[in-house]
Amino acid sequence: MNYNLVNDYHIAVPTAFYNDETLNINDTIEHILYLQNIGIGSVLVCGSTGEQHSLTLQEKVSLLNAIETESRINSSLEILFGVASIRQKETVLLAEAINSLNKVSGVLLGFPPYILPSQKEAIVYVKQISQVLKKPMIIYNNPRRTGFDIAIDSLIDIFQEANIIGIKEVGDGTRIRDLRASINKTIYIYAGGEIGIKEKIDQGFNRLSSVAGNLYPLEIKEWFHSLLNGSTQNFAKQTELDKLFEDSPLVYLKKEISKKENLAMGITRSPLGNI
Repeated sequence: MNYNLVNDYHIAVPTAFYNDETLNINDTIEHILYLQNIGIGSVLVCGSTGEQHSLTLQEKVSLLNAIETESRINSSLEILFGVASIRQKETVLLAEAINSLNKVSGVLLGFPPYILPSQKEAIVYVKQISQVLKKPMIIYNNPRRTGFDIAIDSLIDIFQEANIIGIKEVGDGTRIRDLRASINKTIYIYAGGEIGIKEKIDQGFNRLSSVAGNLYPLEIKEWFHSLLNGSTQNFAKQTELDKLFEDSPLVYLKKEISKKENLAMGITRSPLGNI
């Protein structure tokens, strides 16, 4: 089986909620459709914005089913879905559900937060989900948020699985060159966001999981590709980009998307947005 993801740039979309913090599937999908219709080729749902850990398994499945039955979503749109959970059984159930869906192209698998698995436990966690899943998988390593940092030796072991094709690395980017040199297959290295992206490309990162792309989708895409081609220019709207990361990015992001696209992306689930 050929496991591949075509796009080197995807946008990690936030999840819309109503004012009582219940899931707003409609406006979540409307934002995805907006990005599709202006020419974005790939989105990550229930992923980088961290909201996946506030969603129940039932909410995630409801969102998946709504995406699958949405006739306006083109078959060419590459949709990735975040499947991390603090319980491995729930992650396996989600992977099994995704196998039957045509509109989900692959998954982003993060490590459970707080519980601090050992390296051996994390390897088993990844491999068991990999063996269930019949689609491409990207590993998500974000030690600052989860408290767990996957080791290079563990990654070398994990990448033996055929459907594990890349890593979204938000930890130590300096180890990427050694990782790529130690793995006997092509792997994709995703930068988690735009901060420090020039240095990350120098370290060997070759793909971008973008948060700012929600607000500047085509501009970030063009800038990222120019950096891959050797440019050293700053983003043309760097001042506006800096505002996104001044405080809680998700709160700012939802407000700006709602204004720009006339949507009701709503609030964040507290305690985010308490200020």
